[in-house]
Amino acid sequence: MSVTADPIVQRARAEYLEMPGLCLTELQARRLWHLDPAACHLVLSTLVTGGFLRQTPRGEYVRSVGSPSTYERGPRAVSSR
Repeated sequence: MSVTADPIVQRARAEYLEMPGLCLTELQARRLWHLDPAACHLVLSTLVTGGFLRQTPRGEYVRSVGSPSTYERGPRAVSSR
C-alpha cells in the first residue's frame, strides 16, 4: 500500500476538505488524529509533497492554493425519485 493510500492520510485530507480554512500546527494535528510524532510528520509531509497542503511561515499546515476542492469518495448513489 502506498503512503498516499494510507487511511490516515485520506482522513487528514478529508478533514481539510470538510473544514475550509482549517489551519493546524503539527501538535494540533497529532492531537486531532491521535498520532505519534513520527506518524504525524509523515502524514503532513505526504500531503505537502503531494501539493495538497502547504506550511505557513508560522509552521501551520493549510490547504494549498489550487489543491483539489472535492474529495473523491467513489461512485455516488443514484436516486430514483
